[in-house]
Amino acid sequence: MPLPLSPHKRNPLHNRAINVHSFERDDGLWDLEAELIDDKSYSFDKRDGSIFPAGKPFHHMHLRITIDRSYTILAAQAVYDAAPYGENCTTIAPAYQELVGMNLLKSFRQAVKERFARTKGCSHITELAGVLPTVALQSMANERHKPEGDQTDKRPFQLEGCHALRLDGPVVEEFYPQWYVAPKSA
Repeated sequence: MPLPLSPHKRNPLHNRAINVHSFERDDGLWDLEAELIDDKSYSFDKRDGSIFPAGKPFHHMHLRITIDRSYTILAAQAVYDAAPYGENCTTIAPAYQELVGMNLLKSFRQAVKERFARTKGCSHITELAGVLPTVALQSMANERHKPEGDQTDKRPFQLEGCHALRLDGPVVEEFYPQWYVAPKSA
């Protein structure tokens, strides 16, 4: 269901699109490719006197990582199609190779914030990195269901990860009854 219409007249200003695509590779690894695009809904004057047209991206960045089955990053690459300050922005791209060795499921977002904070990174590429853990989980959901030995007594990782998957909720009661915990009476 979409948001309800606003009761107020509005003028569009800024647009941001973030897209992420995942790929299973023929070598047993996975690639995640994230893209961020910003544009304005109006044309504006640039400092040099030219006009920057509405709809033309002024931020357009890409981040690709390669992960293994354990969600460890084996390769990382950041590139720019558009950046407001040209090479003053884009020269940070090689720094994102420092994502290599990090694990998407082990305090990844906090580690990214620390490693690429403020002037040590690009706020937009860092923002893209933040969406990667949940995309990886969705992409590799079938992999997580492949047995590695006897895991019948191992609680599924997603339980307690969101409101719907709380242990005392109806979803867990129906789909994961062995992990269901009845709500405590008030």
